[in-house]
Amino acid sequence: MKSLLAVGYFGCGNLGDDALLLALSEQYPGKIGALSGNPAETERHLGIQSWARKSPAAVQAAMEEHDVVVFPGGSIFQDATSARSVLYYASLVKQAKRAGKKVVMLGQGVGPLRTFWGKRWARQAFLAADAIAVRDLESERALRELGANRPVTVAADLAFLITPPELSGDTAGFGVGNMRTVALAPRPHGKGSDMVELFSQLSRSLFNAGFNPMLIEMDQAMDGPLIEAIDKQNGGKVPSIRKIGSPKELLRRLQRMDGMIAVRLHAGILATHASLPTLMLNYDPKVAAFARVADLPMLPANPGSAARVLDTFMPLLKDRDQWVARQKRTTEKLRAEAMKNIEVLRQSVG
Repeated sequence: MKSLLAVGYFGCGNLGDDALLLALSEQYPGKIGALSGNPAETERHLGIQSWARKSPAAVQAAMEEHDVVVFPGGSIFQDATSARSVLYYASLVKQAKRAGKKVVMLGQGVGPLRTFWGKRWARQAFLAADAIAVRDLESERALRELGANRPVTVAADLAFLITPPELSGDTAGFGVGNMRTVALAPRPHGKGSDMVELFSQLSRSLFNAGFNPMLIEMDQAMDGPLIEAIDKQNGGKVPSIRKIGSPKELLRRLQRMDGMIAVRLHAGILATHASLPTLMLNYDPKVAAFARVADLPMLPANPGSAARVLDTFMPLLKDRDQWVARQKRTTEKLRAEAMKNIEVLRQSVG
C-alpha cells in the first residue's frame, strides 16, 4: 500500500487543521507521515510521524520517504491575509511533482483569492494535482473561476470522518451544578474590542439565563489572547478549554455540552459532529458555505448585539431534542459526503 505524506497547517496550534490530519490517519490504513509546525507535538497527540514543515532538508527527506503527497483540506489556498500561504503550499506541490510524486487534494476550501499572484499560484497548484476534491460548491466555483478546469469531486470536510470518541465514566452534562453548558468559540475579527465585547456580553447573558458559558480555544496563537481579554472583562469568572492537543479530546468534551455559538469554522463542524444545536457567526465565505451545507442558523460576525445572538440561539435549546436528532441526520449525511474524499484518494493511489 502506498505511503502518504500529509501537507497542511498541522502542528501549529490549530485544532481544526489537526482534525483533518487525524481524520485522514483514521481512514487510511497505510503509512502516513506529516509536515508539522511542531513534529514532537503532532507525534505525541496524533501518533503520526512528522517532519518540520519549514525546514527544506526535512521536507525533502519526508518527500523521499513517501509515495504520495496529500493535502487533506483546510483553507490553505487563500490570500485573505497574505499570499504567502498560497506560495508556500504551491511550492510544495511543485517540489512533489519534480520528485515524481502524485499529488492529491482532498476536502479543499478554496479562497478567497483576490491577488494576482495568489490566483496564479493557486491555479498552478491545482492544475498540477493528480486528483482534486473540495469541501463545498463554493470552492468548486472558485476553481472554475481560476481556470483550473480539472475533474473535481465535491465532498465535505474530512473532520466529519473522525471516529466519535466513546464517553467513559460520568456521561452527565459538562456543566456546573444544574447549569447546562454552552460552548463559545470566538475568533479575532474586525476591531480587537468587537469580539471581546460581544462574547463578554454573551457570557454574562448566558450565565444570567442559567447556562454555564465555556470559551473554546481553537487556535492557541489567535484565540488565546482573545479568551483572556473576554475572561478579564468578566472578572476572571468565565471557564474555558484551552491548550487541548487532540481534536478528539475536544470532541469528547463537546459531546457533554448542550449547544455551540461559533465564529470558528471547525468549532461549528466539531459541534455538528457532536450533534449540538449550533449557531454560526459568519466572518468568512467558508463559514457561510458550511452553514448552508449543514443547514445551520447563521448571523453576521458583527451581529449588532449579544441580545440578537441569544434571540436566535435560545430557540435551539428550547427544542434541543429535536435539534439533536436533526444534527445526527446532518452528520450522517456529511460523513457520507466526506467519504468521497477517501474514494478519490483510493482511486488515485491504487
